[in-house]
Amino acid sequence: MKAININGTINTYNNTPKSWGSVICGFDSLSDEQLKTHGFYDVVIPTYNSLSEVLSDITWDESNKVFTYTVNDKDFSESTINQLKEMQIKDVKARGYLKLLETDWYIIRKAEENVSIPDSIITERNNLRTAMNTKESEINALTAKKAIIEYNKES
Repeated sequence: MKAININGTINTYNNTPKSWGSVICGFDSLSDEQLKTHGFYDVVIPTYNSLSEVLSDITWDESNKVFTYTVNDKDFSESTINQLKEMQIKDVKARGYLKLLETDWYIIRKAEENVSIPDSIITERNNLRTAMNTKESEINALTAKKAIIEYNKES
């Protein structure tokens, strides 16, 4: 991605234009050094967490000779901490439920036909429920909106 500053307005280009100024065609084939002579420089997208952060203004970084975006925290003012916690806990439980579904047939078979459930399945299901309870406790212990949004459900 390239960008150029034209009279204080930074324009970004996913693809370099085919023509620019006096270059009627083939502008998109110019080398990076040639593009720089026309004011086109690389755009650097900083690392950010899309769950809790957004890219906002693009600025010129004079020292590195690149354009870069500013990273800002998302606005969570519409949601309360409790609402965010409920949302995360609901997601954790839904993921756990889907994993339990994989072995539910053992439980149904036990109820319908009194066939033993392998110990490894019982252990796996107990571990899954324990992990879900632990994650719920971890979420409930969080006190900042950003931390709740960024909570890693997979760990």
